[in-house]
Amino acid sequence: MACLHVDTIDGRARRGVLTTPHGQVETPVFMPVGTAGSVKGLTPEQLHAAGVRMILGNTYHLMLRPTAEVVARLGGLHAMMGWAGPILTDSGGFQVFSLEHLRKIDDEAATFTSHVDGATHVLTPERATEIQLLLAPDVMMQLDECPPGDAPRRQVAVAVDRSARWARRCRNRWQEAHGIGSTGKPVALFGIQQGGVHADLRAESARRLVELDLPGYAVGGLSVGEGHEAMCDVLDGLDEQLPADKPRYLMGVGEPRDILAAVLRGVDMFDCVMPTRNGRNAQAFTWRGRLRLRNARFTEDARPIDEACTCYACRNFSRGAVRHLFMAKEMLGPILVSLHNLAFFAEFMAAVRQAISAGDLRATADRWIETMYAGAEGAETD
Repeated sequence: MACLHVDTIDGRARRGVLTTPHGQVETPVFMPVGTAGSVKGLTPEQLHAAGVRMILGNTYHLMLRPTAEVVARLGGLHAMMGWAGPILTDSGGFQVFSLEHLRKIDDEAATFTSHVDGATHVLTPERATEIQLLLAPDVMMQLDECPPGDAPRRQVAVAVDRSARWARRCRNRWQEAHGIGSTGKPVALFGIQQGGVHADLRAESARRLVELDLPGYAVGGLSVGEGHEAMCDVLDGLDEQLPADKPRYLMGVGEPRDILAAVLRGVDMFDCVMPTRNGRNAQAFTWRGRLRLRNARFTEDARPIDEACTCYACRNFSRGAVRHLFMAKEMLGPILVSLHNLAFFAEFMAAVRQAISAGDLRATADRWIETMYAGAEGAETD
């Protein structure tokens, strides 16, 4: 079962080790997203070499194809992906609720139409739990309702209540299976806090989840358009709401500024498609800001993507070469920038952990933000 040992605290920031059936992971940790059973364009060996230690799989996509039952018969998600390290799967709820015109929801289940073949699926909390146990990750998520960022308070309150009741149903089904996945290894169930930007609803959601005494807790319903300051206001309540001895996971957040703000407020785990999605669109992350490598000014630039980076892409390719690959629509371009971005995020999280150990994350974070978002490379102007 996944468990967290916190060994250093700097303010509210925590450095620790998450122990799972597939190994230990230093926290705070960033998890790249392997939507359909792979991190697009990259092999497990490349991921590990880039510093990736834990990845996320997407239940919604895997339940549609190849189906959870097929994944189980292939030896579980680790075997199918060829990934030996820890995996977390989401419940599929976020994707289902994004299908606004293709789904309906009531207290029993979410019913939706597959974007793959038009088939109708009914996703109950019990079925979401069963699917993830078939996938057999190290960490699985409860099925929750994630309302849009502009949802009125009444709708958010309904989502809080429904998500809390669904969490209990997921917990009950998980306990019936003794928390064991299809490969015979334990799978930890995390609950998901909802509540939008409403402090009282967030507190209520957390209270009802903590009553279930789950192995870990996630913060959902953020990074949906509420803005950085509103996100920080929500996270300010974490220490009072969630147990100090359990992992805290902020779902879907990958902007470096947001990660730093969340770590400073006690968050341990993050995931986002940003490093790979941006990489496939020729946008590279660096400590000096972002590079938009399709820009014509990089045509004859012989420097690596980031002169301070030692990843495979930066050791072997120039900015000009990478730009050419994108302009020629060669698949190697997106692969190289995705690889570099994941190496950057791994280095970034390692630096965050080191700053926590040194006791100066707050001051260091301010310097990093100033450089990344207003530096010479121009975070938003390259």
